[in-house]
Amino acid sequence: MYNYLDFEKPVADLDGKILELKKLSDSGEAVDVGEEIARLEKRSLEALREAYKALTPWQKAQVARHPDRPHCLDYVRELFTEFTSLAGDRAFGDDDAIVAGFARFRGEPVAVIGQEKGNDTQSRLKHNFGMARPEGYRKAVRVMQLAERFQLPVISLIDTAGAYPGIGAEERGQSEAIARSISACLGLTVPNLAVVIGEGGSGGAIAIATANKVYMLEHSIYSVISPEGAASILWHDSTRAKDAATSMKITAQDLQALGIIDGIIAEPLGGAHRKPADVIAATGEQIAAGFQEMAGANMDYREHRREKYLAIGRGL
Repeated sequence: MYNYLDFEKPVADLDGKILELKKLSDSGEAVDVGEEIARLEKRSLEALREAYKALTPWQKAQVARHPDRPHCLDYVRELFTEFTSLAGDRAFGDDDAIVAGFARFRGEPVAVIGQEKGNDTQSRLKHNFGMARPEGYRKAVRVMQLAERFQLPVISLIDTAGAYPGIGAEERGQSEAIARSISACLGLTVPNLAVVIGEGGSGGAIAIATANKVYMLEHSIYSVISPEGAASILWHDSTRAKDAATSMKITAQDLQALGIIDGIIAEPLGGAHRKPADVIAATGEQIAAGFQEMAGANMDYREHRREKYLAIGRGL
């Protein structure tokens, strides 16, 4: 059984009946329920397909935030070998919301930077729900500088509601740290590639996502502010987040049409949390293809980034 979202209720009801029948079958009672289970499984699949046929932006936001969705460390474990995490920004301290270090991707050395939300209460508290403080972004800059020194490509995995808005973070220069991280991304002479694997929220995301190639998972979101935050500003009512999401163009499909991102990675029916291994493998293929495309173009990576971001919005 999955953690079902509100719009998945018809699927949840059918899966509940299937589970009850399977328990009845396993109990040893002389009841043949195989045919009924098969019928209900077919109906459940049809209901799931119908639910995901045309998701609204708000429904996509719910899928992007699903607690069982694979997170940064899941991708690191499956896609990279010899991962060595670095800690600290050499100025204040460490921040577990940002995972950063060096690894091998398909045998080639790379720098890896990502935002980790955690998958249970303890790990979510440890990683601060993926909301980084200034020291997290300064750690990211430190890793980018090392990647530049050793001429290593940079891979970023984006999954955050936004940078942490606490008083301590502001006192330690949150906006300045984000700005310097964006500047470090733009200034790299090595290729960098970013994938939005869940939420891409505000400056907290773009701080490490200002890359030559930016991809999104099919049901991920990427926006200048969360729908709840936009609703609070526009209508002083965070409960209107659904209305805000509909107007903000936060989906991968909208952003590809606007030229903000370079491609979409398909998710299995029902979202990444239903078949995480398949999604992670597809992400690895897209990362490899993106780097191969850039290598074949023999480009000036810094100039390519400059032209890419200056061109956004020109044709609108």
